[in-house]
Amino acid sequence: MVDKRRYRDRAEYNKQAVAKRRRKLKLLAIEYLGGKCLACGYTRCAAAFDIHHRNPQKKEFGLSTKGLTRSWARIKNELEKCILLCANCHREIHVGFRNLPKHLH
Repeated sequence: MVDKRRYRDRAEYNKQAVAKRRRKLKLLAIEYLGGKCLACGYTRCAAAFDIHHRNPQKKEFGLSTKGLTRSWARIKNELEKCILLCANCHREIHVGFRNLPKHLH
């Protein structure tokens, strides 16, 4: 028997499956990068973490939600170029209000 299901028949399931995988990969990335903000030590909420590329010129792809669709091996390779920051510290660094300690560059 031929399967006649179409994407639209499973669209909501597929969206939920992708969202679940992205959440899982973000948690793995947070754990891989030490589980705390390297600027202030924040540890409370995974949604409050950002992944900051130390050198934007070496960035192959972003690790925002869309970047978390790649394989774990590729994500880990990109994480080697990054540090974990809370959203507040990340924003302060980008506007020049805060500087990263030299050993984190």
